[in-house]
Amino acid sequence: MSIPVELSELAATLAAYPWGYLVTVGDGLRAHSLAVPTDVRDGMLHATVGRSTRANIEARPGVTMVFPHPLAGEYSLILDGTAAAEGDAVVFTPTHAVLHRPALAP
Repeated sequence: MSIPVELSELAATLAAYPWGYLVTVGDGLRAHSLAVPTDVRDGMLHATVGRSTRANIEARPGVTMVFPHPLAGEYSLILDGTAAAEGDAVVFTPTHAVLHRPALAP
């Protein structure tokens, strides 16, 4: 089950998520994940990244960020959007956000 998050409420929602995964796609169309601290400013997320992540974003700017909740069993936050490289950093502009519940235990 997913619960939509209004982008206007994203900064407040992100306050509960200290870090997340920035997921890009490489040349071989394989996912590349990088754990980054949450740094939201003016509705955009900022992260310092390495060469591979930066190259992936330059080639394919559509990316996803996944923020697992620090408490087990709580909803994760999933963001889709676009990113742009700025030196050693990227700026991610979210276009869609949902809270997604964890899978039920077997």
